[in-house]
Amino acid sequence: MAVGALAVGLGALFFGQSGAFIGLAIALLFQSVSLFAGHKMALAFARARELGPNELPWLHQAAADLAMRAGIPTPTLYISPDPQPNAFAAGWSPKVAVVNINQGLLDLMPREQVVAVMAHEFGHIRNRDMLTMTVAAAAASFIQFLAYMAYFVPVGDNRGRNPLVGLLIMIFAPISATLIQLAISRTREFGADAAAAELLGTPGPMIDALGSLDRGTHAIPSLVAQPQMAHMYIASPFSAEGVSRLFSTHPSIADRVRALRAIG
Repeated sequence: MAVGALAVGLGALFFGQSGAFIGLAIALLFQSVSLFAGHKMALAFARARELGPNELPWLHQAAADLAMRAGIPTPTLYISPDPQPNAFAAGWSPKVAVVNINQGLLDLMPREQVVAVMAHEFGHIRNRDMLTMTVAAAAASFIQFLAYMAYFVPVGDNRGRNPLVGLLIMIFAPISATLIQLAISRTREFGADAAAAELLGTPGPMIDALGSLDRGTHAIPSLVAQPQMAHMYIASPFSAEGVSRLFSTHPSIADRVRALRAIG
């Protein structure tokens, strides 16, 4: 979304209407690159390495079992040196999907909870959430484009138009688009939690894992997470309190636990 706003805004500022169209094209191109190469960029940000076939055999076996239950190819597993307990899935389709697990997750959480976290990520892959989020980001960029068009491009007899109205449109339309995008991201988390409960046969391990993630992510800051990657993690790697929670990429852990208890 930030890339879309910047591309369209700068294009309109320096080149007018034509520049805005160019900015939109650049934003959509960026989203396409993010779709097909985003998993590689995410792994690079996380400084992750592929888990060797002879490392942590219990984790490989759990991944194979979960993939069979989910009806997807077994994703390639990666390990990040990040001490914060967290994990993410990436890849635009199950065929190219990867799952990254932070070292902190393995160090601080029992195996049952680690497997629950992995089941959550497999739920994202099965639901094709990465594709959904990329489409949402592209739509948000288009809303940004429309907002700039409404402000910069005259339509009909605009001599009596209040410039404050146009300015408000330009400001609040992108904010609305961002909130829609975040709402989709939060909904995807509930869906992946439910998928984990389904794959495990019970919501208990996922509920326990969320409690551990909540404590761990608040106590241990991430050394590698970037703001543009925050929505990918199972729990937000950054704290969000008060008004800033409106712009959080994740629903609260308490809300997610309540939803899982309702399933149980």
